[in-house]
Amino acid sequence: EALCHSNCTLQELYLGHNNIGPDGAQHLAEALCHSNCQLQTLHLDNNDIGPDGAKYLAEALCHSNCKLQELLLGNNNICDDGVKNLAEALCRSNCRLIILYVNNNNIGDAGAALFADMLRYD
Repeated sequence: EALCHSNCTLQELYLGHNNIGPDGAQHLAEALCHSNCQLQTLHLDNNDIGPDGAKYLAEALCHSNCKLQELLLGNNNICDDGVKNLAEALCRSNCRLIILYVNNNNIGDAGAALFADMLRYD
């Protein structure tokens, strides 16, 4: 709720190593879609959000109110399924993200191919 409050001017949030999981990622994604949320940088390294958490965040990245420009998702076990959602979001014209870290996420050949396709599209 704090990120959605009209008085909140927070632009960077570091939540690494907090075990927020997919449910926490979903709550953060909902906040990112709120018109009052000013967050531009979100660090979620080592939170075990998995592919479901990546999906929630990808959906938020496509929302017209989302102002996020930098997203760090290292060590979250998002796998190829999570990459699919993120790559699709990055191709959308209203996605403002310019920096994405997905290191150490069990991304295989299929996930790498999805990002390669996204880069060709962009």
